[in-house]
Amino acid sequence: MIEFRLPDVGEGMHEGEITKWLIKEGDFVKQDQPVLEVQTDKVNAELTSPTTGVITKILFAEGETVEVGTTLYLIQGENEVAATAAEPEKVVAAPQARAVEAASIQTAPTAGRGRALATPYVRQLARELSINLEDVIGTGPAGRVTESDLKPYSDGEQVQVEQPAKAAVSEPQKEGEERIPLKGIRKKIAEHMMKSVSLIPHVTHMDELEMDAVKEWRDRLKPYAETKNVKLTFLPFFIKAIVIALKEFKTLNASIDEKTNEIVLKHYYHIGIATDTKEGLIVPVVKHADQKSIFELAAEISGLAARAKEGSLTLDQITGSTFTISNVGPIGGLYATPIINHPEAAILALHKMEPRMVVRDWEGVIRLMMNMSLSFDHRLIDGVTAVRFTNRIKELLENPNLLFAEMK
Repeated sequence: MIEFRLPDVGEGMHEGEITKWLIKEGDFVKQDQPVLEVQTDKVNAELTSPTTGVITKILFAEGETVEVGTTLYLIQGENEVAATAAEPEKVVAAPQARAVEAASIQTAPTAGRGRALATPYVRQLARELSINLEDVIGTGPAGRVTESDLKPYSDGEQVQVEQPAKAAVSEPQKEGEERIPLKGIRKKIAEHMMKSVSLIPHVTHMDELEMDAVKEWRDRLKPYAETKNVKLTFLPFFIKAIVIALKEFKTLNASIDEKTNEIVLKHYYHIGIATDTKEGLIVPVVKHADQKSIFELAAEISGLAARAKEGSLTLDQITGSTFTISNVGPIGGLYATPIINHPEAAILALHKMEPRMVVRDWEGVIRLMMNMSLSFDHRLIDGVTAVRFTNRIKELLENPNLLFAEMK
């Protein structure tokens, strides 16, 4: 009998919520057949069967949250099923022989290793490291290869089935109240926000900028973008301006390693785009934004946003950001104090664009204005640095010719 335990699908997850069972007890499944869907704080993962056999026991119901390493279900391997079916036909000489044989059926692992068992994340990592999974001895459930097994290799050990813990009894619901379990992505967002505000001394600097010139540029490029099936928004222009400024103000593209007490300056530019979904706030990441054109950025942003709303982002697409943009402008709002996406050093919120009366050369004129709010880690960044950073962004966006001249 094989116990399938919840694996770590990457990035050190601790728990997952079972969102859907794709099988039921008694079903015959094939190796690598999808069995259940699990939602973590990072991604929605589809977990597959480690072997061909029969599902004998499901230990958790949909909606329950379980920790990594907890047994989710039991599966009787194909060879064990055949042995069990043939049991009535056998002539057993003594009760002792029956007892020994039954014990061996219960404890023997699946005969024949066959195709290595691993999650899609581990398979991808093995390909990147040029490791043949068939050569790796897995330490996970049913011999599943885990990330730690890749380097170095080690033998696994059989473990006992854990019984699911009883759910905690919630407080009684009062009249006129509705209680909704804090779980899944919403729970992870709450934990991440608490960690950020408890570790990082936040300061928010606010400013405004004229958008008329960059809007004119965008409008002129839009027809050409459409010929490439690209939806051209203002966000790619902001990303380009931010990357240029980050290269000049390096502490805004940095983090603090609390364990080693070191400042980590990052010479790569992975820009997170905070995206609103029905499940909560997800932050897809545009990797190496400094190496991509305006049109490439626009296409990638659209693709990531669509996958975020579908819940189909991969782990690589939502990790590794070095600076985050929160674009709330389409919804509205004047200013905000955004919470930094730990362990980053800063986050920039973009607000709604609107025509306003402003004074230029001692005369009142109407300009298309936008407010922006920069929250920054005051351990790394002084107020004057934050102001200079946003001033540089303003300079580039209010003078798009300068923005294009600075691009590399």
